[in-house]
Parts: sequence; structure tokens; C-alpha cells
Amino acid sequence: MQHIIDRFISYVIIDTESDPESQSTPSTKKQWDLANKLVEELKAIGLSDVTIDENAYIMATLPSNVSHNVPVIGFVSHFDTSPDFTGAHVKPQIVNDYDGKDIVLNAEENIILSPDYFEDLLLYKGQTLITTDGTTLLGADDKAGITEIVTAMEYLINHPEIKHGTIRIGFTPDEEIGRGAHKFDVEKFGADWAYTMDGSQVGELEYENFNAAGAKIKVKGKIVHPGYAKGKMINSMYYASEFINILPRLETPECTEGYEGFFHLHNIEGDVEETTLQYIIRDHDKDKFEARKALLEKVVLDLNTKYQREVFQIEIKDQYFNMKEKVEPVMHIVDIAEEAMKEVGITPLIKAIRGGTDGSQLSYMGLPCPNIFAGGHNFHGRYEYVPVESMQKAVEVICKIAELTAQQK
Repeated sequence: MQHIIDRFISYVIIDTESDPESQSTPSTKKQWDLANKLVEELKAIGLSDVTIDENAYIMATLPSNVSHNVPVIGFVSHFDTSPDFTGAHVKPQIVNDYDGKDIVLNAEENIILSPDYFEDLLLYKGQTLITTDGTTLLGADDKAGITEIVTAMEYLINHPEIKHGTIRIGFTPDEEIGRGAHKFDVEKFGADWAYTMDGSQVGELEYENFNAAGAKIKVKGKIVHPGYAKGKMINSMYYASEFINILPRLETPECTEGYEGFFHLHNIEGDVEETTLQYIIRDHDKDKFEARKALLEKVVLDLNTKYQREVFQIEIKDQYFNMKEKVEPVMHIVDIAEEAMKEVGITPLIKAIRGGTDGSQLSYMGLPCPNIFAGGHNFHGRYEYVPVESMQKAVEVICKIAELTAQQK
């Protein structure tokens, strides 16, 4: 257990926050710090063909140890962390033999991780948890996945009695800002299919995800001295509020679950002269997804018509699509993962992702890529945690998938 803890902590203490405003790849120079460390580590444990390209995409190979032909499979994770909450100066805390009670993350600031609010904690009574100190995110998304893949490859190298075909691994930058697969060389990777280790609760197995888009709405105002503003000032912030209030209030992340889609206003910047609203649009159903985008455009058109000028401007960009369309024709790759979980004592939780992974984009690039749990909870914030036992189980699942694939006829 200590080995996996030490490896995980060595990754999360390195700041790899990505930046959606940057046009470079990776979007932040600090992502290279972990990327270069990973390259050296992959070489040290004995993997072959370890490469890192000019955009920090890492690939490596564990050669087959069987004489018959076996499909080449891959495992993929990302090393950036979310820009939604700081990942600098992460100070992990170890909670041994969790007792099911409140965990004080930060006594000075009275930051408490409580099962009264985060009831999933009670699933892990008696286990070892790694938490934050309440001031940063943890980075289990997706450094837990990286930890599990590296540890599984190391285990397979040290246990050649476990038979497997060729395994490719890939680590990507900038997944958290929707670009993780943009410059991923699927042909170079050379796998028949792959799995992202980027899910949450132990047992999760997912081959459906949201269709996703981002929308930026600019609202134009006019600044005039407030003492002489009657009939002249146009306060863009009031107009922006009108736009916000037109959208269905209950179709937001905090009011939806399962297959229900949403509009998520995640950023507002503004003053009298100009306000910018940034939304993400999500829906599993493609028709409903298109209808959500159309609704935003209609609201802009209707408001501009109402005010008889272009107060509102909108730009919508698709981000990724539901991988279900690409995975269903090759459902045996999901079946293998499901069987692997059962064989290592895990009850599979097959459900749709309320989000996306590199796998959703990779599936449309010709690499079918379901998603498997990495074990973390409460991603992108101060209450993030990961049970060490879940990471250990993920390692077992990876090894078992490799073994079962080699047995396919």
C-alpha cells in the first residue's frame, strides 16, 4: 500500500494546472515538470518505446509475453489538473482506518470533510483515505489514474507469469480544458482499443458521456457619468442578468442527475460597458443537445430584437460527443472490463458519465475508449479525496483486463 501512496503523492505535489486561455500545448509550462518525471519513471520500471513529443504527449509499450496474436490494448490518463480550483502547493493528508466521522481538513479555517454532506465517504469506513488540507484540490483527477497505470505496468513486468499481449499506455496534457485528445496520435499509439482510467467511485465502468459545448455570450453596454446617465447609460450587467433569468433555472448542474442535461453558467466577468457570460452545455441525447444550443441562440436573437440593436453576441463551440455511438459496435471491450472487475471482487457500476474524458474524443478519432474508475471523489475542489484501496483495485483491474484480453480467441 505504501508504494502506491508514495507514487501518488509524488505526482500530486507537482502543480500541473491547465489554462483555457492559453493557446500553447501543453497550455502551461509547469505541466512539463510532471511529464518529464513520468518519462524517466516509465523507463526506470522497464517499459519500451518510451516517447514524449513536442506537445508533452507520452507513450510507452509493455511488449507481449505470449506467442499467439493478441489485440493491442491501451490505457490512458491525463496529468493536468482543473483550473476551476488551485492545484498549487498541494499538501496531501493521510487518514488511516477511516472511522466514518467528520475529517478536519483545516482546523484554522474550519474546513470539514463530512459524511453528512458527502455520504459516499461511508463506503470507505476502515480504509485509508488521502485528502487535501482544505486549501487546494488534490489532483486524483487524474493522477490517481496515472498512478494506477504505472503501478500496473510495473506489476506485470515483475510478474511475467501473468500472460498478456502488447499494452500501450498514453498520458496527455490539457484534458481538463477539453484538449487532451486534440493532438493525440492515434496511429502512432497503435492500439485496437483502450481504456481511460478517469472515473470516480470504485466499480464505475462507463461508455456513455455527455455531448458537450461551450458558449460565450458578450453583452454590450454604454458607460456614461452616473450623475447624467438618464436615458443614456446602458448597464451591460443588468442585460446579462436578464439573459441568465430567461434560461430554465432547474436545468443546471445542481438540479439534475442521471441522463438529464443542463446549462452551466461557470464564469461572469463584467462592468457597465461589457459583460461576458461563459456557459457549458451538456446533454447525453444528441437531439436535446442541439436543442440546447439552439435555445441559447434564440434567446440572443429575441433579446436583440427586443432592444432593436445588437446588445448580445454569442459564440458556441462543440467540445466532444457521446462515445456510445462508437463503443456499442465493439461492446466486447466493455464486457472484458466488466468481467475483469468481477474476477477481482468488484461489483461493476455501469452508468453514463456526467462529464467527458479523453476517451470520448479518442473514440471519434478511431480508438474506442470506455472509461474505468480511478477511485477519487469530489473532483476539482477542496473536498477531493481518494481511498488507497480503490487505487489498488484499479491496478488489479488493469492487470486482469490484460490477462483476459490475452485469453480471447
